[in-house]
Amino acid sequence: MRKHRIRTAAIAATTLAGALSLAACAGGASAAGGAAPAPSAAVSASASPAAPAAPPAHGGGTRTAQPSAGHGKVRTGTPAGDRDKSGHHGKVCRAKDITWSTRSEDQAGGYILISAKAHRGITCTLPAGLPTVAFGSDGTMAGPAEQVAGDAVTLKGDITVYAGVNPKTANTKYGKELDSIIVAVGNEDPDPVSLKVGTILVDRPTVTDWHTDPKDAVPFG
Repeated sequence: MRKHRIRTAAIAATTLAGALSLAACAGGASAAGGAAPAPSAAVSASASPAAPAAPPAHGGGTRTAQPSAGHGKVRTGTPAGDRDKSGHHGKVCRAKDITWSTRSEDQAGGYILISAKAHRGITCTLPAGLPTVAFGSDGTMAGPAEQVAGDAVTLKGDITVYAGVNPKTANTKYGKELDSIIVAVGNEDPDPVSLKVGTILVDRPTVTDWHTDPKDAVPFG
């Protein structure tokens, strides 16, 4: 009986050991199976190409400018240097480009009528504004006889323009006595001319703008 119990206990122990061994093997296999994906994942991560960087937000990074419409095209037309200030095209007249003449008129208390015509073969523009008229060596200048300046005028051929000069608007008996006036096309004209006008008394002189009709060049007032 005692031998039978010992044998039974030995068989039970052997069975229990086998069961434990099988459980240990199963647990090891499970553990090995769970750990195996880690290296695979690591390899996959290292082999996969990096995802492309997101494009920079507006306002950041370097932007390449695109050519605007119209840029790079050749622009044609008259250069700004070939226009006078009024926008007219062509050469601006100088005093040396013009044939000048003067005559005395009795209207409006007496004045000097200046006539201007381009020399033969010359086409030029008289800019809008007063002619420059000076009296004597002290540089007395004629002021405006009109409130509004006229338009620029192109001189060519027989086209003639007129300006009226009142040498004395001051209500006095005094003034400087002269027999010529100095005329130029604007203050920057390098070639002013001296025109004989007879004996005149000068005090606060005025001049009109250029007009194509001599009747409009009377310096009233």
